[in-house]
Amino acid sequence: MPIERVGVIGAGTMGNGIAHVFARSGYRVTLCDVEQRFLDRGLETIGKNLDRELAKGKITAGDKAAALKRIVTVLERAELATCDFVIEAATEKFEIKAEIFRDLDQICRPEVILASNTSSISITRLAAVTRRPAKIIGMHFFNPVPVMKLAEVIRGLATSQETYATVRDLALQLDKTPIEVNDAPGFVSNRVLMPLLNEAMYAVMEGVATPEAVDEVFKLGMAHPMGPLTLADFIGLDVCLDIMRVLQDGLGDPKYRPCPLLIKMVDAGWLGKKSGRGFYKY
Repeated sequence: MPIERVGVIGAGTMGNGIAHVFARSGYRVTLCDVEQRFLDRGLETIGKNLDRELAKGKITAGDKAAALKRIVTVLERAELATCDFVIEAATEKFEIKAEIFRDLDQICRPEVILASNTSSISITRLAAVTRRPAKIIGMHFFNPVPVMKLAEVIRGLATSQETYATVRDLALQLDKTPIEVNDAPGFVSNRVLMPLLNEAMYAVMEGVATPEAVDEVFKLGMAHPMGPLTLADFIGLDVCLDIMRVLQDGLGDPKYRPCPLLIKMVDAGWLGKKSGRGFYKY
């Protein structure tokens, strides 16, 4: 089945980035969220990011106008019934994503692939709440989506080869590099990355070094473009905590215990860049 119209659920950081790359690549996009202000903010971000690409000579003014024209915004998931492919980029909590997948399973045609941009939650568990487990897959983009080349394509236990091949080819159409990963807590990226960020937080909590010092060690000693605590702020400390809890619950190993400082900061509402304060002030 040819994919022409793509549905994206969630107009936040990841959702608007996903809508951006699909629209820029020629797909018609239906962007859905629960409040118009979220959709308006998402469209504003897409416009600004397209302006950056325009300033760098990557696209023309005509390309920008055409991409924005391909995006329509909706508040009701029922409007996604005409889509040929749907990807959700909702909050990183199983209950929220499971409810979305149950709903999409009712709304979308039986042949439509439903994907999740989850960074850690089991694709197999999400597939099990639907009547189409062979057509459920993970398509994990990286932030900022218009810039980062990687897309983890995650097979659930029941994901068919046809579904995998379709989504792999779709990632290539978006000028992304798809990497095949099997379903496991955190997949590859966050199973390796999040414990690193968590350990950096322990170093701060235990007074080993300041956030600035920890980050400088990684930038200067390991050639990381940004330090682990800056990256954690950029990802969102609440997201980091959610992923650590998925790793802890899914793998049952105490090495995945979230740093108490991380828990305390999230409880305080210090979520990183998006809230104006995390390990740094913004």
